[in-house]
Amino acid sequence: MTPSNPRQYQLISRRNFIKTTAQVTALSALAGVPLPHVHAAADNTISLALIGCGGRGSGAVANAMSAGGLVLGDDGGTKRAVGTGAAGPIKLVAMADLRQDRLDQAHNALTQALGGRIDAPPERRFLGFDAYRHAMDCLRPGDVAILTTHAAFRAPHLEYAVQKGVNVFMEKDFATDPGGVKRMLRAGEAAEKKNLKIGTGLMARHSSARQAMIQQMREGALGDIQLIRAYRMDPGYLMGPFRKGENELLWQLSPGHPYQFMWASGGIFIELMIHQIDECFWIKDSLPVSAHGVGGRFAGSTDCSQNLDSYSIEYTFADGAKALVTGRYIPQCHTEFATFAHGTKCAAKFSGDVHAPDCWIYKDQHTDRSNVSWRPPRETVNPWQAEWDVLLGAIRNDRPHNETRRAALSNLGAIMGRAAVHTGKMITWEEAMASNFQFCANVDGLTTASPAPVQADAAGRYPAPIPGKTIEI
Repeated sequence: MTPSNPRQYQLISRRNFIKTTAQVTALSALAGVPLPHVHAAADNTISLALIGCGGRGSGAVANAMSAGGLVLGDDGGTKRAVGTGAAGPIKLVAMADLRQDRLDQAHNALTQALGGRIDAPPERRFLGFDAYRHAMDCLRPGDVAILTTHAAFRAPHLEYAVQKGVNVFMEKDFATDPGGVKRMLRAGEAAEKKNLKIGTGLMARHSSARQAMIQQMREGALGDIQLIRAYRMDPGYLMGPFRKGENELLWQLSPGHPYQFMWASGGIFIELMIHQIDECFWIKDSLPVSAHGVGGRFAGSTDCSQNLDSYSIEYTFADGAKALVTGRYIPQCHTEFATFAHGTKCAAKFSGDVHAPDCWIYKDQHTDRSNVSWRPPRETVNPWQAEWDVLLGAIRNDRPHNETRRAALSNLGAIMGRAAVHTGKMITWEEAMASNFQFCANVDGLTTASPAPVQADAAGRYPAPIPGKTIEI
């Protein structure tokens, strides 16, 4: 059952696997539980290669293992996965990262949690910008590469996986710029031709509560959707100055920094809001025709990153409906994390705090909890797990499953909104689709000796966007 506290909803979400001590403690209990021997023949084992060993990557491994037959419940207990077609033996056989400490930390935590399912000895733990190739070379066709590095590297990693004939789970974000989106789309098409299965980290699409809400919307429960409101407003992510003398490229890619650089992650707005932007497009069942917006930094900000701390974007759809997407990251201000939809009949809440499945329909346009007229059944599997159940079920039963195009286009919609704020221009969907803009054209060739794609000034600060001058499309 879904926990009453929304923040418990991400109990085994990928982001928190390593950094949340309580979660590691709970997962470590699995080490003493006999693992199920379902379809235990060696040729039925799916091997995983983890590319990017942060919390999201390690958590994705845990979700994959759960889909293979052992599930960590919301209360910390275990239960068997049933009815998904995903069950069967799974092993992690290779790992790759830029940092030795991340490799070691992830391997130790995963081994403690999952015991013999982690079979990645030192000779199959690879370090460096080309480590992803070595890790994927350990896989057979039909195995799974887990791509959880920074978004700048997602397209080249996906391309190599498709070339190798392996299935993929890839985390959001998927690209930092329109050029990266186009590479993703081409790789997705190539994967389709090879019948490869591709799952993406926009997990809300696998939320049973949201799926039930979408069904209600499609059946006309809200009338025509005219307005969607999405908010992610929290205390912020200020970055200190770069200290000269360090390797600037590796420093920008170190924990806590990538979301501060446009070339590496696309910036904090896309990192945080891509889920809710995808929700807006799902609710409307269409992509926007244009976007414009405003943003800025509060007076006296000491942030040294490339991010703004306020983003407000208005998306327009072909029928004239609007989606208003607001991100604000400033301390001691009102906080909100939710998505609402307003139709000609009534309003609905689509999601809540930390992506909780707060889906309900109101009697009218007043969005008060006391005014609810419909709720979906409670979720029994959280969407981070459900997306893996679907992916592995498709692999084991050879069902079509390729989420690349939808994910890449939602990512482009987020880029389009960010560009509207950063450039101060009205951006159309046609312009975004036609653009070949790239922040870092040589991302495939980066090495530890490469200069960072963006350089700090003498004070250790990085250039922020300037509306009217910045170009991103």
